[in-house]
Parts: sequence; structure tokens; C-alpha cells
Amino acid sequence: MNQTQFTDGDAQIRRYEYPDQWVLAADLGVADDRVAVDTVGDTAIIAIEQDGKDAEGELDLPGPAANVELRNGVLTIEVER
Repeated sequence: MNQTQFTDGDAQIRRYEYPDQWVLAADLGVADDRVAVDTVGDTAIIAIEQDGKDAEGELDLPGPAANVELRNGVLTIEVER
């Protein structure tokens, strides 16, 4: 397994590389009900509502998402290799 960490705006994103998949994880720091995630092709679109303000951003993925999960403010995206 290889691990890469980078920053996209305010979010810290980690990418774990396994032989059969990539896993991207980001601690968004907000409640799950304030986050909406949609994937289109190789892009994840993340919308966050916090303190009455809306923020939206895009994250380039290494391929189409196989699974997207949001739990306790942590977004996890799995991409098959």
C-alpha cells in the first residue's frame, strides 16, 4: 500500500493505493446531513452547507467511483484500478 496526502482547499485528502483499488479519504469536519456528494465520470462534486453558507468543490478521481461513503464527517471514495 502506498499513501499520498495532499490539500484541496481547506480539506486534507489522503489517497491510499492498493493493488486492486484506490481509496480517497477526506475529513470534512461537518455533520453528514450538511454534505452532498455526487460523482460524474472521474469527478466527485462535493457540496457543504455550514454556518448558513454553501460551498461547492470538485475533486478529480483516478477513475470512476465504485463506492462513496460519508460517515461521521469523513468522506471515503473507492475507485477500482
